Amino acid sequence: MTVFDAHFAAALQKRETAGTRRSLRPVTRETGAILRDGQRLIDVSSNDYLGLADHPLLRERAADWALRYGTGARASRLVCGTLDLHHAVEEKLARFKHCDAALLFASGWQANASVVPALCALSVAQTGHPMIVFSDRLNHASLHHGCAAAGVRQVRFRHNDLAHLETLLKREAATPGLRMIVTESVFSMDGDRADIPALRALADRYDAFLYVDEAHATGVLGPHGQGLSGGLADLTMGTCSKALGGMGAYIAGSRLLCDYLINHASGFIYSTALPPAVLGAIDAALDVIPGMDTERTTLLGQAETLRPLLNNAGFDTAESTTQIVPVLIGEAQRALDVATALESEGLLAVAIRPPTVPAGTARLRIALHAGLQDADIKRLAEAIIRLAGNEQ
Repeated sequence: MTVFDAHFAAALQKRETAGTRRSLRPVTRETGAILRDGQRLIDVSSNDYLGLADHPLLRERAADWALRYGTGARASRLVCGTLDLHHAVEEKLARFKHCDAALLFASGWQANASVVPALCALSVAQTGHPMIVFSDRLNHASLHHGCAAAGVRQVRFRHNDLAHLETLLKREAATPGLRMIVTESVFSMDGDRADIPALRALADRYDAFLYVDEAHATGVLGPHGQGLSGGLADLTMGTCSKALGGMGAYIAGSRLLCDYLINHASGFIYSTALPPAVLGAIDAALDVIPGMDTERTTLLGQAETLRPLLNNAGFDTAESTTQIVPVLIGEAQRALDVATALESEGLLAVAIRPPTVPAGTARLRIALHAGLQDADIKRLAEAIIRLAGNEQ
């Protein structure tokens, strides 16, 4: 018992009452399968969009690099944790993104939460004034956290509303300090896309730095899965834990940008370097991803099949145009009930509830993957319509 346990219990009870308490429920993973309590489930919740977490080349290279180089990097990158493997993978990532340089981080959260403050510090150091950060309202929590950690007040524009963004850029035109536009290219809870070329044009017009989070586009969208930001963003953050099937994240951009972050991004400076096995999986994924155009076409085709089936039955799938298809349910407990009912029928479609999404917009976040069959998509749509349709 701790002196805070009564407070912990009260806070958890509040979440329980609101239907937003979270808990950890383990699954068992086998190649090509997911099981919970002995039941085989069709997974439409994870971010393994191309199935690379089970790919034999990633498994083999991860195991090989662990056997050859050990289980850990043993130190942070700036002490003695930088292996030649880190440099080789970073160079490969830079080529993949058509950038001068790339820098590895432990996770996308760590990258965003430490890179944003590092960039904000640049404005104070160079101009004596805070960074002016223009953020899409639906940006990932890690980007908002980075701004909070930097102590800057975000100038938030309505989701994907570039006219509103330009109004705000004009309003702040005379405000001293550097300015930065921050967005995701694919929004993780709604499955829609930002207009990156239009954002680039606005950034150029108002002398702003363009920061793009490509976590859910990397590997899936763009030429050969290279994402949507190529040649347009000043900084791209991408993850290796979704379509690339492993773990970790990267920043891609200019050489000077990466050198600056080596010296100023706390999440990079004070964290132990990624281990060899993780690097091996990333390295193998970068070999495989460019040749997976057929899988990418299949994946996006699945979403194009699923959305009208749900829309025609009266379900709101927001503005999804990608492999992420939200099915808006409304109240948190109702979303949980539908997810539980789907699981009983062998479909793993996890409910996403506040505070991750706004109150009243709890949803099933359907995350498709290229290993699904046409029959799986039809089965999923029919089950959602039958189990949740009476609330529409």
